[in-house]
Amino acid sequence: MSFTVAIIGRPNVGKSTLFNRLVGKKLALVDDTPGVTRDRRPGDAKLVDLKFRIIDTAGLEQSSPDSLQGRMWAQTEAAIDEADLSLFVVDAKAGLTPADKTLGEMLRRRGKPVVVVANKSEARGSEGGFYDAFTLGLGEPCPISAEHGQGMLDLRDAIVAALGEERAFPPAEDVAETNVDIRADIGSEGPGEEEIEPVYDETKPLRVAIVGRPNAGKSTLINRFLGEDRLLTGPEAGITRDSISVEWDWRGRTIKMFDTAGMRRKAKVQEKLEKLSVADALRAIRFAETVVIVFDATIPFEKQDLQIVDLVIREGRAAVLAFNKWDLVENWQELLADLREKTERLLPQARGIRAVPISGHTGYGLDRLMQAIIETDKVWNRRISTARLNRWLESQQVQHPPPAVSGRRLKLKYMTQVKARPPGFMISCTRPLKLKYMTQVKARPPGFMISCTRPEAVPESYTRYLINGLRNDFDLAGVPIRIHFRASENPYESKARKKR
Repeated sequence: MSFTVAIIGRPNVGKSTLFNRLVGKKLALVDDTPGVTRDRRPGDAKLVDLKFRIIDTAGLEQSSPDSLQGRMWAQTEAAIDEADLSLFVVDAKAGLTPADKTLGEMLRRRGKPVVVVANKSEARGSEGGFYDAFTLGLGEPCPISAEHGQGMLDLRDAIVAALGEERAFPPAEDVAETNVDIRADIGSEGPGEEEIEPVYDETKPLRVAIVGRPNAGKSTLINRFLGEDRLLTGPEAGITRDSISVEWDWRGRTIKMFDTAGMRRKAKVQEKLEKLSVADALRAIRFAETVVIVFDATIPFEKQDLQIVDLVIREGRAAVLAFNKWDLVENWQELLADLREKTERLLPQARGIRAVPISGHTGYGLDRLMQAIIETDKVWNRRISTARLNRWLESQQVQHPPPAVSGRRLKLKYMTQVKARPPGFMISCTRPLKLKYMTQVKARPPGFMISCTRPEAVPESYTRYLINGLRNDFDLAGVPIRIHFRASENPYESKARKKR
Protein backbone atom coordinates (compact mmCIF):
# COMPACT_ATOMS: atom_id res chain seq x y z
CA MET A 1 0.00 0.00 0.00
CA SER A 2 1.19 3.51 -0.81
CA PHE A 3 0.36 5.21 2.52
CA THR A 4 -1.41 4.63 5.84
CA VAL A 5 -4.50 6.42 7.14
CA ALA A 6 -5.86 6.33 10.71
CA ILE A 7 -9.53 7.03 11.48
CA ILE A 8 -9.73 9.12 14.66
CA GLY A 9 -12.69 10.50 16.60
CA ARG A 10 -14.74 10.28 19.76
CA PRO A 11 -17.04 7.27 20.32
CA ASN A 12 -20.11 6.68 18.14
CA VAL A 13 -19.33 9.14 15.33
CA GLY A 14 -19.21 6.42 12.63
CA LYS A 15 -15.52 5.51 12.44
CA SER A 16 -16.10 1.77 11.99
CA THR A 17 -18.86 2.43 9.45
CA LEU A 18 -16.44 4.54 7.43
CA PHE A 19 -13.78 1.83 7.81
CA ASN A 20 -16.15 -0.81 6.41
CA ARG A 21 -17.12 1.53 3.57
CA LEU A 22 -13.49 2.07 2.54
CA VAL A 23 -12.40 -1.58 2.75
CA GLY A 24 -15.57 -2.71 0.96
CA LYS A 25 -16.40 -5.37 3.57
CA LYS A 26 -18.12 -5.50 6.93
CA LEU A 27 -14.94 -6.29 8.85
CA ALA A 28 -15.41 -4.05 11.87
CA LEU A 29 -18.28 -4.52 14.29
CA VAL A 30 -20.85 -1.69 14.09
CA ASP A 31 -23.50 -0.97 16.71
CA ASP A 32 -25.31 2.03 18.17
CA THR A 33 -23.56 1.43 21.50
CA PRO A 34 -20.62 3.84 22.02
CA GLY A 35 -17.18 2.29 22.45
CA VAL A 36 -17.68 -0.86 20.36
CA THR A 37 -14.18 -0.68 18.84
CA ARG A 38 -11.34 -1.25 21.30
CA ASP A 39 -8.30 -2.57 19.45
CA ARG A 40 -6.92 -0.88 16.37
CA ARG A 41 -7.88 -2.82 13.25
CA PRO A 42 -5.93 -2.53 9.97
CA GLY A 43 -7.38 -3.08 6.51
CA ASP A 44 -6.71 -2.52 2.81
CA ALA A 45 -8.84 0.37 1.54
CA LYS A 46 -9.76 1.58 -1.93
CA LEU A 47 -11.29 4.98 -2.63
CA VAL A 48 -11.90 5.55 -6.35
CA ASP A 49 -8.31 5.35 -7.69
CA LEU A 50 -6.59 5.53 -4.28
CA LYS A 51 -5.29 2.38 -2.61
CA PHE A 52 -3.97 2.65 0.92
CA ARG A 53 -3.79 0.97 4.31
CA ILE A 54 -6.38 2.12 6.83
CA ILE A 55 -6.60 1.68 10.60
CA ASP A 56 -9.82 1.76 12.61
CA THR A 57 -9.33 2.97 16.20
CA ALA A 58 -11.17 3.33 19.48
CA GLY A 59 -12.87 6.59 20.37
CA LEU A 60 -11.35 9.17 22.73
CA GLU A 61 -12.64 8.97 26.29
CA GLN A 62 -11.03 10.99 29.08
CA SER A 63 -9.84 8.51 31.72
CA SER A 64 -6.80 7.44 33.71
CA PRO A 65 -4.03 5.57 31.84
CA ASP A 66 -4.52 2.42 33.94
CA SER A 67 -8.23 2.10 33.14
CA LEU A 68 -9.64 0.19 30.16
CA GLN A 69 -10.51 3.45 28.36
CA GLY A 70 -6.99 4.72 28.99
CA ARG A 71 -5.43 1.60 27.49
CA MET A 72 -7.79 1.88 24.53
CA TRP A 73 -6.62 5.45 23.90
CA ALA A 74 -2.99 4.31 24.06
CA GLN A 75 -3.78 1.99 21.14
CA THR A 76 -5.28 4.93 19.24
CA GLU A 77 -2.18 7.05 19.84
CA ALA A 78 -0.02 4.24 18.47
CA ALA A 79 -2.18 4.22 15.30
CA ILE A 80 -1.77 8.01 14.90
CA ASP A 81 2.01 7.69 15.18
CA GLU A 82 2.03 4.87 12.62
CA ALA A 83 -0.20 6.63 10.06
CA ASP A 84 0.80 9.17 7.43
CA LEU A 85 -2.58 10.93 7.61
CA SER A 86 -5.48 11.07 10.08
CA LEU A 87 -9.16 11.22 9.18
CA PHE A 88 -10.66 13.18 12.08
CA VAL A 89 -14.32 12.11 12.11
CA VAL A 90 -16.88 14.39 13.79
CA ASP A 91 -20.65 14.01 14.06
CA ALA A 92 -22.23 16.78 11.94
CA LYS A 93 -25.66 15.89 13.27
CA ALA A 94 -24.75 16.25 16.97
CA GLY A 95 -22.21 19.05 16.52
CA LEU A 96 -18.85 19.52 18.23
CA THR A 97 -18.23 18.46 21.82
CA PRO A 98 -15.36 19.27 24.23
CA ALA A 99 -13.88 15.85 23.39
CA ASP A 100 -13.73 16.83 19.69
CA LYS A 101 -11.87 20.04 20.54
CA THR A 102 -9.43 18.19 22.81
CA LEU A 103 -8.73 15.64 20.09
CA GLY A 104 -8.34 18.36 17.45
CA GLU A 105 -5.78 20.15 19.61
CA MET A 106 -3.83 16.93 20.07
CA LEU A 107 -3.80 16.22 16.32
CA ARG A 108 -2.61 19.77 15.62
CA ARG A 109 0.35 19.29 17.98
CA ARG A 110 1.34 16.06 16.20
CA GLY A 111 2.08 18.02 13.03
CA LYS A 112 0.84 15.31 10.65
CA PRO A 113 -1.68 15.86 7.82
CA VAL A 114 -5.28 15.80 9.02
CA VAL A 115 -8.57 15.72 7.08
CA VAL A 116 -11.66 16.66 9.07
CA VAL A 117 -14.58 14.42 8.06
CA ALA A 118 -18.09 15.63 8.95
CA ASN A 119 -20.00 12.35 9.05
CA LYS A 120 -23.80 11.95 9.09
CA SER A 121 -24.13 15.04 6.86
CA GLU A 122 -27.19 13.53 5.18
CA ALA A 123 -29.24 14.10 8.35
CA ARG A 124 -31.61 17.01 8.63
CA GLY A 125 -30.10 19.87 10.62
CA SER A 126 -26.50 18.77 10.08
CA GLU A 127 -25.45 22.10 8.53
CA GLY A 128 -24.78 23.62 11.94
CA GLY A 129 -22.40 20.84 12.95
CA PHE A 130 -20.65 21.04 9.59
CA TYR A 131 -19.90 24.76 9.96
CA ASP A 132 -18.85 24.26 13.59
CA ALA A 133 -16.10 21.94 12.35
CA PHE A 134 -14.33 24.98 10.83
CA THR A 135 -13.58 26.18 14.38
CA LEU A 136 -11.21 23.24 14.89
CA GLY A 137 -8.64 25.06 12.77
CA LEU A 138 -7.70 21.95 10.78
CA GLY A 139 -8.92 23.08 7.39
CA GLU A 140 -12.17 22.76 5.51
CA PRO A 141 -14.23 19.77 6.68
CA CYS A 142 -15.39 17.17 4.17
CA PRO A 143 -19.12 16.34 4.47
CA ILE A 144 -19.88 12.64 3.96
CA SER A 145 -22.32 9.91 4.89
CA ALA A 146 -20.37 6.74 5.69
CA GLU A 147 -23.53 4.69 5.98
CA HIS A 148 -24.94 5.71 2.57
CA GLY A 149 -21.64 6.28 0.72
CA GLN A 150 -22.23 9.96 -0.01
CA GLY A 151 -19.31 12.36 -0.38
CA MET A 152 -16.67 9.72 -1.16
CA LEU A 153 -15.35 11.66 -4.19
CA ASP A 154 -14.89 14.75 -2.04
CA LEU A 155 -13.08 12.67 0.57
CA ARG A 156 -10.77 11.31 -2.10
CA ASP A 157 -9.90 14.81 -3.26
CA ALA A 158 -9.29 15.95 0.32
CA ILE A 159 -6.88 13.07 0.98
CA VAL A 160 -4.92 13.79 -2.21
CA ALA A 161 -4.74 17.50 -1.35
CA ALA A 162 -3.46 16.75 2.17
CA LEU A 163 -0.80 14.26 1.10
CA GLY A 164 0.15 15.59 -2.33
CA GLU A 165 -0.01 13.91 -5.73
CA GLU A 166 3.39 12.24 -5.47
CA ARG A 167 2.65 10.67 -2.08
CA ALA A 168 -0.89 9.63 -2.96
CA PHE A 169 0.05 8.09 -6.34
CA PRO A 170 3.45 6.39 -6.11
CA PRO A 171 5.01 4.85 -9.26
CA ALA A 172 3.36 1.58 -10.25
CA GLU A 173 5.31 -1.58 -9.54
CA ASP A 174 5.86 -4.24 -12.16
CA VAL A 175 3.81 -7.32 -11.41
CA ALA A 176 5.10 -10.62 -12.77
CA GLU A 177 2.63 -12.86 -14.50
CA THR A 178 1.77 -16.04 -12.69
CA ASN A 179 0.33 -19.24 -14.04
CA VAL A 180 -2.77 -20.37 -12.22
CA ASP A 181 -3.16 -24.12 -11.86
CA ILE A 182 -6.82 -25.09 -11.66
CA ARG A 183 -7.27 -28.69 -10.60
CA ALA A 184 -10.31 -30.86 -10.84
CA ASP A 185 -12.31 -31.72 -7.74
CA ILE A 186 -11.56 -35.42 -8.11
CA GLY A 187 -8.14 -36.73 -9.04
CA SER A 188 -7.85 -38.06 -12.58
CA GLU A 189 -5.73 -41.00 -11.55
CA GLY A 190 -7.51 -44.36 -11.54
CA PRO A 191 -7.33 -47.16 -9.02
CA GLY A 192 -3.85 -48.50 -8.59
CA GLU A 193 -2.07 -45.71 -10.48
CA GLU A 194 0.85 -44.20 -8.57
CA GLU A 195 1.05 -40.44 -8.11
CA ILE A 196 3.63 -38.10 -6.70
CA GLU A 197 2.85 -36.97 -3.16
CA PRO A 198 3.50 -33.21 -2.93
CA VAL A 199 6.17 -31.87 -0.62
CA TYR A 200 5.05 -29.56 2.18
CA ASP A 201 5.88 -25.94 1.42
CA GLU A 202 7.82 -24.55 4.38
CA THR A 203 7.65 -20.97 3.07
CA LYS A 204 3.93 -20.47 2.42
CA PRO A 205 2.12 -18.04 4.75
CA LEU A 206 0.18 -19.68 7.56
CA ARG A 207 -3.16 -18.45 8.95
CA VAL A 208 -3.62 -19.16 12.66
CA ALA A 209 -6.65 -18.30 14.82
CA ILE A 210 -6.40 -18.03 18.61
CA VAL A 211 -9.67 -18.97 20.33
CA GLY A 212 -10.83 -19.84 23.83
CA ARG A 213 -12.97 -18.78 26.75
CA PRO A 214 -12.92 -15.16 27.97
CA ASN A 215 -9.86 -14.13 29.99
CA ALA A 216 -7.83 -17.19 28.97
CA GLY A 217 -4.91 -14.99 27.84
CA LYS A 218 -5.34 -14.98 24.06
CA SER A 219 -4.38 -11.34 23.44
CA THR A 220 -1.47 -11.57 25.90
CA LEU A 221 -0.18 -14.60 24.01
CA ILE A 222 -0.21 -12.77 20.67
CA ASN A 223 1.49 -9.71 22.19
CA ARG A 224 4.26 -11.97 23.48
CA PHE A 225 4.69 -13.44 19.98
CA LEU A 226 4.94 -9.94 18.48
CA GLY A 227 7.16 -8.55 21.22
CA GLU A 228 4.97 -5.45 21.65
CA ASP A 229 1.63 -4.40 23.16
CA ARG A 230 -0.19 -4.63 19.86
CA LEU A 231 -3.50 -5.85 21.31
CA LEU A 232 -5.46 -4.53 24.24
CA THR A 233 -5.07 -6.65 27.39
CA GLY A 234 -6.08 -6.41 31.02
CA PRO A 235 -7.63 -8.24 33.96
CA GLU A 236 -11.17 -7.57 32.70
CA ALA A 237 -12.90 -10.48 30.94
CA GLY A 238 -14.21 -9.94 27.42
CA ILE A 239 -11.92 -7.06 26.39
CA THR A 240 -11.50 -8.27 22.81
CA ARG A 241 -14.53 -7.79 20.58
CA ASP A 242 -13.33 -7.67 16.96
CA SER A 243 -11.27 -10.45 15.40
CA ILE A 244 -8.00 -8.62 14.81
CA SER A 245 -5.37 -10.01 12.42
CA VAL A 246 -1.65 -9.36 12.87
CA GLU A 247 1.29 -10.51 10.74
CA TRP A 248 4.79 -11.41 11.87
CA ASP A 249 7.67 -13.65 10.82
CA TRP A 250 8.70 -16.80 12.60
CA ARG A 251 11.97 -18.27 11.36
CA GLY A 252 11.50 -16.65 7.97
CA ARG A 253 7.87 -17.72 7.55
CA THR A 254 4.96 -15.26 7.48
CA ILE A 255 2.37 -15.97 10.16
CA LYS A 256 -1.02 -14.25 10.03
CA MET A 257 -2.57 -14.62 13.46
CA PHE A 258 -6.17 -13.77 14.41
CA ASP A 259 -7.09 -12.69 17.90
CA THR A 260 -10.73 -13.46 18.64
CA ALA A 261 -13.29 -12.63 21.30
CA GLY A 262 -13.79 -15.08 24.13
CA MET A 263 -16.62 -17.53 23.52
CA ARG A 264 -18.93 -18.24 26.43
CA ARG A 265 -21.72 -20.79 26.56
CA LYS A 266 -24.49 -20.00 24.10
CA ALA A 267 -27.09 -19.69 26.88
CA LYS A 268 -25.08 -16.90 28.51
CA VAL A 269 -24.67 -14.86 25.33
CA GLN A 270 -27.60 -12.46 25.48
CA GLU A 271 -26.34 -9.04 24.40
CA LYS A 272 -26.37 -8.19 20.71
CA LEU A 273 -22.78 -6.94 20.78
CA GLU A 274 -21.46 -10.19 22.26
CA LYS A 275 -23.37 -12.18 19.65
CA LEU A 276 -21.67 -10.14 16.94
CA SER A 277 -18.27 -10.74 18.55
CA VAL A 278 -18.81 -14.50 18.70
CA ALA A 279 -19.99 -14.55 15.07
CA ASP A 280 -16.81 -12.68 14.12
CA ALA A 281 -14.74 -15.29 15.99
CA LEU A 282 -16.49 -18.10 14.10
CA ARG A 283 -15.62 -16.43 10.79
CA ALA A 284 -11.97 -16.26 11.88
CA ILE A 285 -12.02 -20.00 12.63
CA ARG A 286 -13.40 -20.79 9.17
CA PHE A 287 -10.80 -18.57 7.50
CA ALA A 288 -7.83 -19.97 9.43
CA GLU A 289 -5.88 -23.11 8.64
CA THR A 290 -4.71 -23.94 12.16
CA VAL A 291 -6.63 -23.02 15.31
CA VAL A 292 -5.00 -22.73 18.72
CA ILE A 293 -7.48 -23.35 21.55
CA VAL A 294 -6.18 -21.57 24.65
CA PHE A 295 -7.01 -23.25 27.96
CA ASP A 296 -6.58 -21.70 31.38
CA ALA A 297 -4.21 -24.17 33.05
CA THR A 298 -5.54 -23.25 36.49
CA ILE A 299 -9.10 -24.32 35.53
CA PRO A 300 -8.70 -26.54 32.42
CA PHE A 301 -11.26 -28.66 30.61
CA GLU A 302 -14.34 -26.69 31.46
CA LYS A 303 -17.40 -27.74 29.47
CA GLN A 304 -17.04 -24.69 27.23
CA ASP A 305 -13.42 -25.64 26.44
CA LEU A 306 -14.55 -29.02 25.16
CA GLN A 307 -17.33 -27.45 23.10
CA ILE A 308 -14.87 -25.04 21.47
CA VAL A 309 -12.53 -27.92 20.54
CA ASP A 310 -15.48 -29.87 19.12
CA LEU A 311 -16.52 -26.82 17.10
CA VAL A 312 -13.04 -26.46 15.61
CA ILE A 313 -12.91 -30.16 14.71
CA ARG A 314 -16.36 -30.04 13.10
CA GLU A 315 -15.23 -27.06 11.02
CA GLY A 316 -12.38 -29.21 9.73
CA ARG A 317 -9.56 -27.04 11.07
CA ALA A 318 -6.22 -28.29 12.38
CA ALA A 319 -6.28 -27.85 16.15
CA VAL A 320 -3.58 -27.35 18.78
CA LEU A 321 -4.21 -27.06 22.53
CA ALA A 322 -2.30 -24.43 24.53
CA PHE A 323 -2.48 -24.64 28.32
CA ASN A 324 -1.82 -21.02 29.24
CA LYS A 325 -0.84 -19.44 32.60
CA TRP A 326 1.63 -22.25 33.26
CA ASP A 327 3.64 -19.81 35.43
CA LEU A 328 0.81 -19.97 37.99
CA VAL A 329 0.99 -23.77 38.32
CA GLU A 330 2.85 -25.22 41.31
CA ASN A 331 2.81 -29.03 40.90
CA TRP A 332 3.40 -28.86 37.16
CA GLN A 333 4.57 -32.48 36.69
CA GLU A 334 1.46 -33.86 38.36
CA LEU A 335 -0.79 -31.46 36.45
CA LEU A 336 0.89 -32.28 33.13
CA ALA A 337 0.23 -36.01 33.56
CA ASP A 338 -3.39 -35.26 34.48
CA LEU A 339 -3.85 -33.02 31.43
CA ARG A 340 -2.49 -35.67 29.10
CA GLU A 341 -4.88 -38.28 30.51
CA LYS A 342 -7.88 -35.94 30.23
CA THR A 343 -6.94 -34.91 26.68
CA GLU A 344 -6.99 -38.52 25.48
CA ARG A 345 -10.17 -39.36 27.41
CA LEU A 346 -12.28 -36.24 26.81
CA LEU A 347 -11.30 -35.59 23.17
CA PRO A 348 -11.59 -38.93 21.37
CA GLN A 349 -12.66 -37.17 18.14
CA ALA A 350 -9.19 -35.57 17.95
CA ARG A 351 -7.00 -38.43 19.09
CA GLY A 352 -3.34 -37.48 19.06
CA ILE A 353 -4.01 -33.74 19.18
CA ARG A 354 -0.90 -31.78 20.18
CA ALA A 355 -1.04 -30.00 23.55
CA VAL A 356 1.63 -27.58 24.79
CA PRO A 357 1.97 -25.90 28.23
CA ILE A 358 2.76 -22.20 27.77
CA SER A 359 2.79 -18.86 29.53
CA GLY A 360 1.84 -15.80 27.53
CA HIS A 361 3.01 -13.60 30.39
CA THR A 362 6.59 -14.93 30.57
CA GLY A 363 6.99 -16.41 27.07
CA TYR A 364 7.50 -19.97 28.31
CA GLY A 365 6.82 -22.67 25.70
CA LEU A 366 6.07 -20.35 22.77
CA ASP A 367 8.67 -21.93 20.47
CA ARG A 368 7.27 -25.38 21.19
CA LEU A 369 3.77 -24.07 20.50
CA MET A 370 4.82 -22.70 17.11
CA GLN A 371 6.56 -25.97 16.28
CA ALA A 372 3.38 -27.86 17.18
CA ILE A 373 1.40 -25.52 14.92
CA ILE A 374 3.76 -26.19 12.00
CA GLU A 375 3.73 -29.96 12.53
CA THR A 376 -0.08 -30.01 12.74
CA ASP A 377 -0.33 -27.92 9.57
CA LYS A 378 1.90 -30.45 7.79
CA VAL A 379 -0.52 -33.23 8.70
CA TRP A 380 -3.48 -31.03 7.75
CA ASN A 381 -2.00 -30.51 4.26
CA ARG A 382 -0.83 -34.10 3.77
CA ARG A 383 -1.76 -35.95 0.59
CA ILE A 384 -1.62 -39.71 0.22
CA SER A 385 -1.35 -41.32 -3.19
CA THR A 386 -4.30 -43.27 -4.53
CA ALA A 387 -2.23 -46.42 -5.02
CA ARG A 388 -1.19 -46.48 -1.35
CA LEU A 389 -4.76 -45.86 -0.25
CA ASN A 390 -6.17 -48.70 -2.32
CA ARG A 391 -3.53 -51.13 -1.03
CA TRP A 392 -4.39 -50.01 2.48
CA LEU A 393 -8.14 -50.34 1.85
CA GLU A 394 -7.70 -53.89 0.60
CA SER A 395 -5.74 -54.88 3.70
CA GLN A 396 -8.33 -53.30 5.96
CA GLN A 397 -11.11 -55.31 4.32
CA VAL A 398 -9.09 -58.49 4.75
CA GLN A 399 -8.58 -57.81 8.46
CA HIS A 400 -12.13 -56.66 9.07
CA PRO A 401 -14.56 -57.27 6.16
CA PRO A 402 -17.47 -54.86 5.74
CA PRO A 403 -20.67 -56.09 7.37
CA ALA A 404 -23.57 -57.60 5.50
CA VAL A 405 -26.67 -55.41 5.33
CA SER A 406 -30.00 -57.14 4.54
CA GLY A 407 -28.10 -60.27 3.57
CA ARG A 408 -25.86 -58.48 1.06
CA ARG A 409 -22.25 -57.63 1.91
CA LEU A 410 -20.85 -54.16 1.35
CA LYS A 411 -17.96 -53.82 -1.04
CA LEU A 412 -15.47 -50.96 -1.09
CA LYS A 413 -14.26 -50.42 -4.64
CA TYR A 414 -11.69 -47.66 -4.58
CA MET A 415 -10.62 -44.58 -2.67
CA THR A 416 -9.54 -41.27 -4.15
CA GLN A 417 -8.63 -37.85 -2.94
CA VAL A 418 -10.91 -34.97 -3.89
CA LYS A 419 -10.62 -31.25 -3.43
CA ALA A 420 -12.86 -30.41 -0.53
CA ARG A 421 -12.81 -28.76 2.85
CA PRO A 422 -12.98 -30.36 5.30
CA PRO A 423 -11.39 -33.49 3.86
CA GLY A 424 -12.65 -37.01 3.98
CA PHE A 425 -12.29 -40.39 2.27
CA MET A 426 -14.17 -41.71 -0.75
CA ILE A 427 -14.94 -45.41 -1.10
CA SER A 428 -16.26 -46.79 -4.37
CA CYS A 429 -18.91 -49.49 -4.06
CA THR A 430 -21.47 -51.36 -6.18
CA ARG A 431 -24.99 -52.66 -5.83
CA PRO A 432 -25.50 -55.11 -4.17
CA LEU A 433 -23.45 -53.47 -1.42
CA LYS A 434 -19.77 -54.23 -2.12
CA LEU A 435 -16.90 -51.91 -1.14
CA LYS A 436 -14.44 -51.83 -4.03
CA TYR A 437 -11.59 -49.36 -3.63
CA MET A 438 -10.70 -46.25 -1.63
CA THR A 439 -8.83 -43.03 -2.34
CA GLN A 440 -8.15 -39.79 -0.51
CA VAL A 441 -9.93 -36.51 -1.17
CA LYS A 442 -7.88 -33.49 -2.23
CA ALA A 443 -8.65 -31.62 0.88
CA ARG A 444 -7.21 -30.06 3.96
CA PRO A 445 -7.08 -31.71 6.41
CA PRO A 446 -6.66 -35.12 4.71
CA GLY A 447 -10.12 -36.18 3.59
CA PHE A 448 -11.22 -39.08 1.45
CA MET A 449 -14.02 -40.24 -0.83
CA ILE A 450 -14.69 -43.98 -1.08
CA SER A 451 -16.68 -45.49 -3.88
CA CYS A 452 -18.77 -48.40 -2.65
CA THR A 453 -22.03 -50.26 -3.00
CA ARG A 454 -25.03 -48.88 -1.11
CA PRO A 455 -23.21 -45.99 0.62
CA GLU A 456 -26.26 -45.13 2.70
CA ALA A 457 -26.05 -48.54 4.39
CA VAL A 458 -22.43 -48.28 5.60
CA PRO A 459 -22.66 -48.40 9.41
CA GLU A 460 -21.08 -45.69 11.56
CA SER A 461 -19.00 -48.27 13.40
CA TYR A 462 -17.22 -49.33 10.20
CA THR A 463 -16.57 -45.69 9.31
CA ARG A 464 -14.89 -45.18 12.70
CA TYR A 465 -12.85 -48.33 12.07
CA LEU A 466 -11.54 -46.90 8.82
CA ILE A 467 -10.83 -43.47 10.37
CA ASN A 468 -8.85 -45.02 13.23
CA GLY A 469 -6.90 -47.11 10.75
CA LEU A 470 -6.05 -44.05 8.69
CA ARG A 471 -4.82 -42.21 11.79
CA ASN A 472 -2.55 -45.07 12.82
CA ASP A 473 -1.21 -46.17 9.44
CA PHE A 474 -0.68 -42.74 7.81
CA ASP A 475 0.19 -40.69 10.91
CA LEU A 476 -2.84 -38.40 10.74
CA ALA A 477 -3.00 -37.69 14.46
CA GLY A 478 -4.64 -34.53 15.74
CA VAL A 479 -6.61 -33.54 12.62
CA PRO A 480 -10.23 -34.26 11.74
CA ILE A 481 -10.87 -36.99 9.20
CA ARG A 482 -14.13 -37.47 7.34
CA ILE A 483 -14.93 -40.30 5.00
CA HIS A 484 -17.58 -39.75 2.34
CA PHE A 485 -19.09 -42.75 0.57
CA ARG A 486 -20.34 -42.55 -2.98
CA ALA A 487 -22.14 -45.09 -5.12
CA SER A 488 -20.60 -45.88 -8.49
CA GLU A 489 -22.67 -45.70 -11.65
CA ASN A 490 -24.25 -48.93 -12.91
CA PRO A 491 -23.82 -49.14 -16.73
CA TYR A 492 -26.69 -51.67 -16.98
CA GLU A 493 -29.19 -49.63 -15.00
CA SER A 494 -30.66 -47.89 -18.07
CA LYS A 495 -31.07 -51.21 -19.90
CA ALA A 496 -32.92 -52.70 -16.94
CA ARG A 497 -35.35 -49.80 -16.95
CA LYS A 498 -36.08 -50.29 -20.64
CA LYS A 499 -36.94 -53.96 -20.11
CA ARG A 500 -39.48 -52.94 -17.49
